[in-house]
Amino acid sequence: MLIPARDGRLIEPESYVCYRSTESIEINGILEKEPWQNAKWTRPFIDIEGDDVRPSPRFETKAKILWDNDYLYVAAYLEEPDIWGTLTGRDSVIYNDNDFEVFVKPLPRISSYVEFEFNVLNTPWDLYLDRPYYQGGQADISWDCKGLKHAVRIEGTLNWPLDVDRCWTIEIAIPWKGLGKVGVKGAPRPGDQWRMNLSRVEWERQLIGKYCDNWTWSCQSEINMHIPDFWGFVQFSDIMAGEGEEEFMEKSYVVKPWWEGFDSTKIPRPPDRSYLKKGKMRAWEEKRLKTSTAK
Repeated sequence: MLIPARDGRLIEPESYVCYRSTESIEINGILEKEPWQNAKWTRPFIDIEGDDVRPSPRFETKAKILWDNDYLYVAAYLEEPDIWGTLTGRDSVIYNDNDFEVFVKPLPRISSYVEFEFNVLNTPWDLYLDRPYYQGGQADISWDCKGLKHAVRIEGTLNWPLDVDRCWTIEIAIPWKGLGKVGVKGAPRPGDQWRMNLSRVEWERQLIGKYCDNWTWSCQSEINMHIPDFWGFVQFSDIMAGEGEEEFMEKSYVVKPWWEGFDSTKIPRPPDRSYLKKGKMRAWEEKRLKTSTAK
């Protein structure tokens, strides 16, 4: 399925077959446990706008997804030579630090979805949105996913910029019973498909608070995570991870330009890439170029 983007491209969302975990997973940030060893990695994350218009991310990011009767499990590996974090209060605006994000929209007939963000200090931000922002959606940060579990492990030294770190890993267990607000009444049925996306925000120290990189599993076509049409498809399988494979089954969906019929004044303009040569510059370099050419 190809989704039209506002710059004329057609974007194909990613797909992932999510197998059952062979056992309940202890959430401690360690990904060498057997359930994760049997799960498949997503493709390495790309720039949020797409690898056809932006350079490849500076650091590798990849994830795995599993499920059982009680939880949706997400694990991620984030290569990081400078591990740092500052935010410690739950429901802080976590993307002001380097972070990992999970977006979950279970039901196609319901516009609501939930978002989870975590930094390297294992500080969470969970929020509920009744619909995307461009549709006039409102974020409810008072919502908490009851029973949410998460843990981070670092390979390096925290908040010490004078050495070179390796990575941080994160494990997340999202309970089905905590997703009632988005219409979830229990574990999905085998064959069900949910819309999900996974994201990473990465700041360079000298540009903190100014410009950051945004890397995602499924391309969003522009710098906006809140366009669910571009999120990937996660298909739930009743096969135990490592005990077989199932083909992803593409289903029929009504596809139309996502921005049609909405107040254009509430939709940010897509970025102008007309002067880029295959996107061989970072977003902050583009901004600097725009500033210099405007003078």
